[in-house]
Amino acid sequence: MSTATESKGALSAEALTAIEAEFPVLCRRIDGHRLTYLDSAATSQTPQPVIDATTRYYTHSRASVHRGVYPLAVEATELYEGARRRIATWLGSTPEETIFSSNATAAINLVAYTWGRHNVNRGDLVVLTEMEHHSNIVPWQLLCQDREAELAYIPVLDDGRLDLEAFERLLEREPKFVGVVHVSNVLGTINPIAAMVERAHAAGAVVLVDGSQAVPQLPVQLGALGADFYAWTAHKAYGPTGVGVLHGRRELLEAMPPFIGGGHMIRTVAANESTWTDLPHKFEAGTSQIAEAIGLGAAVDWIEAISIGRIRAHEEALVTEALARLGEIPGLTLYGPPESADRGALVSFSLEGAHPHDIGEILGREGVCVRAGHHCAQPLMRRLGVPATTRASFAVHNSLDEVGLLVEGLANVARVLRL
Repeated sequence: MSTATESKGALSAEALTAIEAEFPVLCRRIDGHRLTYLDSAATSQTPQPVIDATTRYYTHSRASVHRGVYPLAVEATELYEGARRRIATWLGSTPEETIFSSNATAAINLVAYTWGRHNVNRGDLVVLTEMEHHSNIVPWQLLCQDREAELAYIPVLDDGRLDLEAFERLLEREPKFVGVVHVSNVLGTINPIAAMVERAHAAGAVVLVDGSQAVPQLPVQLGALGADFYAWTAHKAYGPTGVGVLHGRRELLEAMPPFIGGGHMIRTVAANESTWTDLPHKFEAGTSQIAEAIGLGAAVDWIEAISIGRIRAHEEALVTEALARLGEIPGLTLYGPPESADRGALVSFSLEGAHPHDIGEILGREGVCVRAGHHCAQPLMRRLGVPATTRASFAVHNSLDEVGLLVEGLANVARVLRL
């Protein structure tokens, strides 16, 4: 099936076949073509063990958590909190500092609305990067407008890396907050988070990292990174939609007011005032994402069974192949760092004379699924001087053969569009 053994770091053909078999959707055919899913940076596919864990909750353990003392409710609560414990341990956090949200966007908004509105004041400086996803831009725009604070951006260099000299100059102005993506969803750039956090802390800033692209593919240890907040989402990490995670520093979370009020997050409710329960539940009002969190716990178990190191090595081999082969296509421009070691498991490109949406549509006819558009990163598109790009993003189930199908598909794009 695959030539993966021909590339250093790639999984063997046998291992890859076994992994691919765990994804039911990959058995589909599109207009007679096998499904080649190259859009995991948007939403990863879901392996059968995750589907099974979610289904078992619905079929055997369905009950609200933290509500009842009867056996079914106790079982559901243990499944839910057990998932939280496994997730926290996996990334080097604690259960109390691991908050479930609906996605990474909600997690970032939680920080902007609770920490931000009680700590960012008129004239304060908020620093972001030009490569942020809109979810780590818009909440801070709203905050700065509300608090009359200043918003500034770390520029992106021509090689797709951040301008760290410009970052140092911004730090000289003692910003109150720094928001930075761990891995760019457009360029694939892996940012030097630990070093950036250390410098930002020395300047007195609180740091939030968007780890949505990093957690599924890189070894992440939150203690080593040192960020005050770290947000990510399940649906890019082989888990369900509808659940994300915010890891926060305990002392900051304890000082922050709740984001949403209601049931579950309270200790007492009187006629005119309420008090809040302990972390992490203070930030989890209402009925929890029970099945989704259980599914995410199963996704973490599934990733660990393969090992994040093997996943990273395999995906880096795929990117190495993609960069080499796409770089040979006339009129094609690649964006981001030139070396696969410096980037995550994706490649973004433009093809002269072809609109990204046309590329995506023609490739889709052959079962090759890629993303076309601005990727929720319009400021970065403006920096690159393009309205949109085409993006192929890889997962552990992809093979070198599928990189070849992408290249062959682009040759067909050129024929169809008469480039």
